[in-house]
Amino acid sequence: MSRGTGAGYDRHITIFSPEGRLYQVEYAFKAVKSAGVTSIGVRGKDSVCVVTQKKVPVSSLRFDLKRSRLYAVYTAIRDQERRLICLAPCDVILILQDKLLDHTSVTHLFPITKYIGLLATGLTADARSLVYQARNEAAEFRFKWGYEMPVDVLAKWIADKAQVYTQHAYMRPLGVVAMVLGYDEEKNAQLFKCDPAGHFFGHKATSAGLKEQEAINFLEKKMKDDPQFSYEETVQIAISALQSVLQEDFKATEIEVGVVRKDDRVFRALTTEEIDQHLTAISERD
Repeated sequence: MSRGTGAGYDRHITIFSPEGRLYQVEYAFKAVKSAGVTSIGVRGKDSVCVVTQKKVPVSSLRFDLKRSRLYAVYTAIRDQERRLICLAPCDVILILQDKLLDHTSVTHLFPITKYIGLLATGLTADARSLVYQARNEAAEFRFKWGYEMPVDVLAKWIADKAQVYTQHAYMRPLGVVAMVLGYDEEKNAQLFKCDPAGHFFGHKATSAGLKEQEAINFLEKKMKDDPQFSYEETVQIAISALQSVLQEDFKATEIEVGVVRKDDRVFRALTTEEIDQHLTAISERD
């Protein structure tokens, strides 16, 4: 966006630019990518799997060499190793990982109900707010109607909520792309993606985050003949897609995998032992 055509039109969510664009909504999409995480979702014959990188929060400190002062700048999801970044002759930024952090408490996978899971890509704080509201809505649905909220109904509610945030000047869009997964008795395995603009669509496979387009290109080749993947194939295709686009061989502790199967329909996150078994199978196959 050039300041000549966009200046002034990004100050309020409700103002369209002359080109018909809502810049604040576009910024929300950029916030998702700026988190530096890539997520993958794949739907099989009788299961659904989502995979994402597991990156822990780190602290960033700025040291002013002229005044010999140290400032805490921000806390964000970034590379886990230490890095020195020189911004100006008098500034050095040191990124440090908190060694006392319990890594098991860091997650992008959230159960909404016993049978529906959500993978959030983007700003984690926004994701927690969305998850809290979605859980309340699902609980109210069960109380009112006497059965679990269907996956597509929850996805539509999340998209409707996101769309309302684009209409009012006193709100802002959430910087989160949500993948909603579950198993429906009538429609079988279900995978939906909801974005900050309020779109939601069902997918055979999809991606979100930093390397979204590269992952989609990879998945399109794998899904070209509309294969009916088994549970093991679904999980391994999702992990392989993430490894391929990021060009990394992950350890079991570096990714999160959430699944729903036809057998019990309960959403759960795989343990590191289970992830390690799939990583071993992928390496032996390749």
